[in-house]
Amino acid sequence: MTHLSMSGLLLYCRAGFEKECAQDITHSAEELGVSGWCKAVPDSAFVLFYPVEPSDLSILRKRLNFSDLCFARQMVFIGGQLQLSASNRLPPLVDAAKALGGSFSCLWLETADTNEAKELSGFCRKFEPHLKKSLEQEGLLKTGNSRLPRLHVFFLDSTVCFAGTSQPGNSSNWPMGIPRLKMPREAPSRSTLKLAEAILEILSEEERAQLRPGRRAVDLGASPGGWTWQLANRGMKVTAVDNGPIDSALMESGLVEHLRADGFTFRPRHPVDWLVCDMVEKPARIVDLVARWFERGDCRAAIFNLKLPMKRRFEEVLLSRAILRERLSRLGITWKISAQHLYHDREEITLAITPQTH
Repeated sequence: MTHLSMSGLLLYCRAGFEKECAQDITHSAEELGVSGWCKAVPDSAFVLFYPVEPSDLSILRKRLNFSDLCFARQMVFIGGQLQLSASNRLPPLVDAAKALGGSFSCLWLETADTNEAKELSGFCRKFEPHLKKSLEQEGLLKTGNSRLPRLHVFFLDSTVCFAGTSQPGNSSNWPMGIPRLKMPREAPSRSTLKLAEAILEILSEEERAQLRPGRRAVDLGASPGGWTWQLANRGMKVTAVDNGPIDSALMESGLVEHLRADGFTFRPRHPVDWLVCDMVEKPARIVDLVARWFERGDCRAAIFNLKLPMKRRFEEVLLSRAILRERLSRLGITWKISAQHLYHDREEITLAITPQTH
């Protein structure tokens, strides 16, 4: 049987952000006392991280939080690269699954999110039922137990792959780390999907429950209303702030008030539950704006985007988070500050700030 002890970490990311993903995992590992090196090929849409001391991988498995990584879409602990025979792929992959140890809740056959790799998707669809059947015959798949790790097979081409595992609750719940969200026909713009993904991926179940009927929100830079639609569709009362127009059908809901005002100078008459903001501006201005809303007590929680510069993107994320932590730490409340480069983001990241009640 092929020996396949865990050797490294495989991270999926948006093509073109491999450098930032590598900086992200290196920084997070170092904070846990783990040094390592990355293989990050430009535009490959994935990064490999290997600890200098192989035994340190156990530290990452126990203590590395997927939610702390900004630029990673998925986190998979892998064995070594597998070279398969085109005429006999199943036995080596079954052996690899055995060597990873234990049983698995599901099987995901995946590729990188690139145009070149998409050609492999047809192969994966055809091959998956055969591999699944072989794994079931060996007792390695127990699909009724969602607490078991997932088994990933990540194909670089039809005969080269990595096999590895991810842990539910500390990884993405979507194959390839890509939420499959439908564009609502009633929504005024595709930007609505950014907020939908942020609510789904960044917020906890308890935090999502705070986006409910009767709660109040302000949407800065709202035109034409993609983010406002997400909130109003949940029954929330929304003040949409923008000098531009808001979708007429959205205004007919009776839940939206449109104020033609400058998002940087507007203040609500009364504190609101949520601030959301998707304005095109330098990160430093948006960070300062959001921090001031919290300092004045104008909102309890926020979701907002930061448009990243072309260079030093990871450094900008570190700086923005550090400024927010420092300013909010003075308020006598414990805050959770989350930042992720979501699938529906492009040259931007989405952040959420929520109060911690326990």
